[in-house]
Amino acid sequence: MFPKMLVLLVIFILYSTINQPTSVSGSDPDPLQDYCLPSPHSHQCKNSSSVTVDDFIFSGIKHPGKFTNKFSGVPVSATVFPALNTLGMSLVRADFEVGGTNVPHYHPRATEIAYVLEGKLYSGFVDTTNKVFAKVIEKGEVMVFPRGVLHFQMNVGKTRATVLGSFDSQNPGSVKLPAALFGSGIDDELLEKAFGLKSKDISKLKKRFG
Repeated sequence: MFPKMLVLLVIFILYSTINQPTSVSGSDPDPLQDYCLPSPHSHQCKNSSSVTVDDFIFSGIKHPGKFTNKFSGVPVSATVFPALNTLGMSLVRADFEVGGTNVPHYHPRATEIAYVLEGKLYSGFVDTTNKVFAKVIEKGEVMVFPRGVLHFQMNVGKTRATVLGSFDSQNPGSVKLPAALFGSGIDDELLEKAFGLKSKDISKLKKRFG
């Protein structure tokens, strides 16, 4: 009787394990060390003896970056700030001239928290049911954009606006809809049918965002 009960117990455990919901991680993996500054000569971490305090300081967001259509974005990722490597986070400084917009876009690998340093912005996102969550936020206020959802910002104030965005990934990715749709080489016929536009309109959009 004992072996039979043992077999039944093993089958029950296996069945229970297989039918448990899969755990899904929504952020970067936990690091296995305090830090890992990539070595310029290999794929390994730099020897800790060669790491200094200056490796953990970045000054590249003291000032706005180059403006394009009244908007400037300065990302702070592991690419430009190696100390972020394996730490599961990154930043962006965004500056808006009056009327400037951060076009509808999404980050496939991260949730974003946007903190308004200066100015006034119409800010929001659209969920997967096409419900819009948007309002004007001002200096000192924070808004969160869930991972992978379409979001946007526009300066509706009378002065320049500045936002600091924080991500829970060292490489959040960014897909800007205008460029993705009209600057990626999607077939004109598909775009015409999808948006009800004429060929000449598609050509203008591709010229602008290509």
